Amino acid sequence: MKDNINNKLNEFARELDDHLRSKIAKFWGSLVDQDYGGFYGFVDFDLNVERESIKGCILNSRILWFFSSLAELYKDNADYKAEVEQYLDLAKVAYDFLKDKFWDKENDGVYWSVEYNGKPSDSSKHCYNQAFAIYGLVKYYEVTQDDEVLELANKLFWIIENKCRDKDGYLEQFSSDFTAISNDKLSENGVIAERTMNTLLHVFEAYTELYRVTQQEAVEQKLLEIIAIIESKIFNSEKSRQEVFFDKDYKPIIDLHSFGHDIETSWLLEYGLKVLNRDETKYDFSESQKIVDNLAEKTYELAFDGASLANESENGVVDTSRIWWVQAEACLGFFNKWQRNESDIKYLDASLAIWEFIKKNVVDSRPGSEWFWLTDENGQAVPDKPIVEPWKCPYHNGRMCIEIIKRVKEREE
Repeated sequence: MKDNINNKLNEFARELDDHLRSKIAKFWGSLVDQDYGGFYGFVDFDLNVERESIKGCILNSRILWFFSSLAELYKDNADYKAEVEQYLDLAKVAYDFLKDKFWDKENDGVYWSVEYNGKPSDSSKHCYNQAFAIYGLVKYYEVTQDDEVLELANKLFWIIENKCRDKDGYLEQFSSDFTAISNDKLSENGVIAERTMNTLLHVFEAYTELYRVTQQEAVEQKLLEIIAIIESKIFNSEKSRQEVFFDKDYKPIIDLHSFGHDIETSWLLEYGLKVLNRDETKYDFSESQKIVDNLAEKTYELAFDGASLANESENGVVDTSRIWWVQAEACLGFFNKWQRNESDIKYLDASLAIWEFIKKNVVDSRPGSEWFWLTDENGQAVPDKPIVEPWKCPYHNGRMCIEIIKRVKEREE
């Protein structure tokens, strides 16, 4: 039994490694804008690159994180030396564009988007966007050890803490000078939210990485505050789910169950707990560990059909769309759940089944492409959804590959 599992894991990691380098990295590496810097911001369903489309900062930050992470993953592999240098060069393209074009030199922080030529397009500031810039910068610092990069990440941490929150937690959207405005960027399903689970999750994600690298006490304390908010405000223990959209007092304003965010949170939260509690004695995270398990178990129960994951349920009505990032997070999230108790093999089977669905249906087999944005529950790609746009990026699928490759390797050591 053990040998059979090890063989499955080794084949899984081998496939992910090949897919990561030959499909995902190759595609995104081809999108460098040699004329204006950064990366092209839009590729339509027919693979036409719109060279004068806007460039989103979230996409740029995620590209920065992705190529930095690839360089880190393969840095000790002599066979990949040339690839690592290429990944570092691509990360530098993203870093230079962030620093030179997305950074607001008057008010600080990063813009939401710029024009193709780097001039500001949407100069609003979003807490979520500042967090992803930290996320990308910290990983780039890890592989370059450039103090300027870490200084920028730390500056963004204090911008979030001083300008993007109140005493009760994190707020959402602001004008260029950090005056609070309506949160149209991260509100969906017909509501406008004053706080969101999504922004909180990714501030937590960014701060986790910043703390892992710097061990700053101020960052540690903010992570503990976020965990307390998740436990007391975000997680609905009666329904074993996170609420998604809130008013300023954390009252949910819609009956929405986001399966993709719940399975993503299950592993990101556990990862953050491990970073904070390295010696396993400093903190009692038993309540959060229950949340980790409950989110994965309920997602498996309600959204997994044996092959792939549904998107969400609003007012009890399930959206059966198969969205690229949801499948990626489910593949990794169920793998993480299996690692918590390896005798519960159904979660490893779920991870492997979703990978098979992804290979067959979500990966776009056309040369010069990557993953489809969306399929129906039967795996039929939905046309007209772009291959690249400000939210469609190498972060979810690239991270799925990187994390599982690393975890399989760690089991062998």
